[in-house]
Amino acid sequence: MEKIEHKTIHTNGINLHVAELGQGQPILFLHGFPELWYSWRHQMLALSSLGYRTIAPDLRGYGDSDAPKSPDQYTVLHVVGDLVGLLDALGIDKVFLVAHDWGAIIAWNLCLFRPDRVMALVNTSVGFDWFRPRDSVMKPVERFRSLFGDDYYVCRFQDPGEAEEYFAHLSIKQTVKIFLTGRDPRPPMMPKKIGFGVPPDYQIPLPSWLSEEDVNYYASKFDKSGFTGGLNYYRCLDLSWELTGPWHGQQIQVPVKFIVGDQDITYHIPGAKEYIHGEGFKRDVPYLEEVVVMEGVAHFLMQEKPDEISSHIHNFIKKFQSSKM
Repeated sequence: MEKIEHKTIHTNGINLHVAELGQGQPILFLHGFPELWYSWRHQMLALSSLGYRTIAPDLRGYGDSDAPKSPDQYTVLHVVGDLVGLLDALGIDKVFLVAHDWGAIIAWNLCLFRPDRVMALVNTSVGFDWFRPRDSVMKPVERFRSLFGDDYYVCRFQDPGEAEEYFAHLSIKQTVKIFLTGRDPRPPMMPKKIGFGVPPDYQIPLPSWLSEEDVNYYASKFDKSGFTGGLNYYRCLDLSWELTGPWHGQQIQVPVKFIVGDQDITYHIPGAKEYIHGEGFKRDVPYLEEVVVMEGVAHFLMQEKPDEISSHIHNFIKKFQSSKM
C-alpha cells in the first residue's frame, strides 16, 4: 500500500484526488457508495504487478476530492466530464475501465458518451438498465418508490440533510460498517423513525475480508468529507435520467464483462435477473462477452473476493492489449 502514489488532478473545474500504481496499459477504477479509491486497493496491487498502470480516483464528493455543494452538480454528465479531463491530464488516450456500484453507472455512461476513450469494460453489480428504462413515464425515483415504497433507501436519500442526520446519529464508523458488511439481498429499507434499525452502540462483527484498519480508513475520509457528496448522486438520479434522454436507444459499443454476486441487492431488484440473463442486456450491450454470477457473494465483491475479481479482470482485458496508451 505504501507504494501507491497520490496526487491531485484539476479537471472539469474541480480537484480530484487520484491514487496510482504501476506502469503499462492503464486501468481506470471507479468506486461506488459509500466507498473511495481504497475499495480497489487489492486490484491495484495485483494488476500493477502484472504490468498495468492502475488509476483510482476519489470521485467528486468523496474523500480528498472536491465536493461541490449543489446536488445538481453530480449528474452523470458532470462525473463523466471529470473522468475525460482526468485522462487528458494524465496523457492517456484509452483505458481499460473497471467499476462498481455508482461507479458502474458512471462507467456505462462514459462508454455511452465517449466509447473512443475505453478499450474494454469490466463492470460489476449494476447493469446497464438500472436507471435508464424509458418504457414508462416514471423517472427512476418514482419507479423505485412504486416498487418498494417511500422507505426504500434510494427514496429516503432524496431529501437533503435527512440521511446525513441519521448517519451522524449512528457515527461514521457505524455507518460504514452497516453498508460494507450488509449481506441481506432484500431491498434495503430505511424507515424514517428507525433508519436501518441498528442501535448506535451495537457491535457489528466484521467479516474476514474487512479489518478495523480498513473501516478506520473509510471513516477518517468520510469524517472529513461527510456523506453528502455521495448522497447527491442519488439526488441527481432523475436529473441524470432527463439529461441522458438524447442517448435513448444507443448501445454500448465496447467489449464488456459483467460480474455480480448472487447475494447482491442489485441482482434481486425485480426484473434484474431477467434482464441480465435474457435478451435485454445483450440488446443494449451487443459486445457483452461474459456474465459472471459469483455464488455466495454480496455487493462489495471486489473486497470480499479480491483475488477472484483481480483474475476476472485480468483474464478479460488481456485479450485487448494494445500498443496505444
